[in-house]
Amino acid sequence: MPAPKTEAIARLVHAVRGERVLFDADLAALYGVTTAALNQAVKRNRQRFPADFMFRLTADEWASVRWRGETQPASAPMMSQIVTSSRRKLVAPPAAFTEQGVAMLSSVLRSPRAVEVNIAIMRTFVELRRLMDSNRDLARKIEAMEKKYDEQFAMVFDAIKRLIAEDDARRARPKRGIGFIN
Repeated sequence: MPAPKTEAIARLVHAVRGERVLFDADLAALYGVTTAALNQAVKRNRQRFPADFMFRLTADEWASVRWRGETQPASAPMMSQIVTSSRRKLVAPPAAFTEQGVAMLSSVLRSPRAVEVNIAIMRTFVELRRLMDSNRDLARKIEAMEKKYDEQFAMVFDAIKRLIAEDDARRARPKRGIGFIN
């Protein structure tokens, strides 16, 4: 089975607690193991997974992620395959693995498939970082353009206001009456 494509992995990445993470069930599906086997390997090596590498979602976080995943179109970046990929009813909220946690999984899961998948996942995280950086640059450019055009439009609006004021002043002047003046 070939390594998954970047686009397929990117759809599985979620933003939780300000981190980009992959859930245990999605990782298990990518690695070709059961979620229980993946979580068991993590439990046996718990010291390798500090809180900034892996954490369990709260019930509220999990509800929020599931709600977003179920209501977004298939093209949306937050779309999750977790419910279908896990093939089980989730009793507890999933474990979320950060980029460092995924890298650490490669030392815990030693199969050739795990190595291939980890390489693909690392490439996906790098690509997502590049996209975020390019979006920041684009946002800065748009902001600069808005400031530039806001200044130009301010002059136009000032001119329009002057014209309106002149027209109001002209209308306010008393009109000469119709007829002959003696």
